[in-house]
Amino acid sequence: MIRRVLLRSLLALTCAGLLAPIVIVVVLSFSGDAYLAFPPRHFTLNWYARFLGNDRWRDALLNSVLIAVGACLLATSIGFLASYALVRARMPMKGAVTSLILMPLIVPNVITAVAIYFFSARLGLVGNLGWVAVAHSVIALPVVLLILQAALQGVDINLERAAMVHGCTRWGVFRRVVIPLALPGVISAMLFAFLTSFDDLVISLFLAGVRAETLPVHIWNSLTLQVEPTIAAVSTLLIAVTIIALLIDLVARRFR
Repeated sequence: MIRRVLLRSLLALTCAGLLAPIVIVVVLSFSGDAYLAFPPRHFTLNWYARFLGNDRWRDALLNSVLIAVGACLLATSIGFLASYALVRARMPMKGAVTSLILMPLIVPNVITAVAIYFFSARLGLVGNLGWVAVAHSVIALPVVLLILQAALQGVDINLERAAMVHGCTRWGVFRRVVIPLALPGVISAMLFAFLTSFDDLVISLFLAGVRAETLPVHIWNSLTLQVEPTIAAVSTLLIAVTIIALLIDLVARRFR
């Protein structure tokens, strides 16, 4: 009994410690003070209005969304095909191929960012939105692969064989059997790929430049110049996007 109480108390303290910074940022986003101070003396929505009324903040948000959508679609498309091949095919060095794809999870982001930057600078691609999306897909691909491998392993191969016996082509099996059964996993992979790109700072710092400045990069630049509650409002938006994505993922998992 005492052990259970202690474990629950420890769990509650751990959760409180993890949630406290998030709660503080959300509260600060409604602060009526001209600077970051906790607790606020009064509350206002002015910082959200300033965020939505500022062209640079809006452009950074739009860039982040466009880049994240591009990275999400690219990483999920490549990751789905790679996952299916690794799960179904009998191929030599399957473990080595998987390790190679998962390498961005092991290598620090700053090393990946420096390597991509030097390659991009030679080709004049720094500041190109599409290229930043491609770079983000590199770090999103391992997450997609892990999720989709787990989802595809749950698809019974006998269903694919039965469809082929009844005259379905390989593409038909892929489109009518594999994709529908793995769809909840695909949705989860897309959501996490989107979040990986949307929240990325390190690679964006190297590749975005002025033309493709993302929301995390603009937050970073604002922190070096001035610290005002607008940053807390933008951070709250990022937290809200993450929570919404996780809720969508939870709903998708219920349909598995």
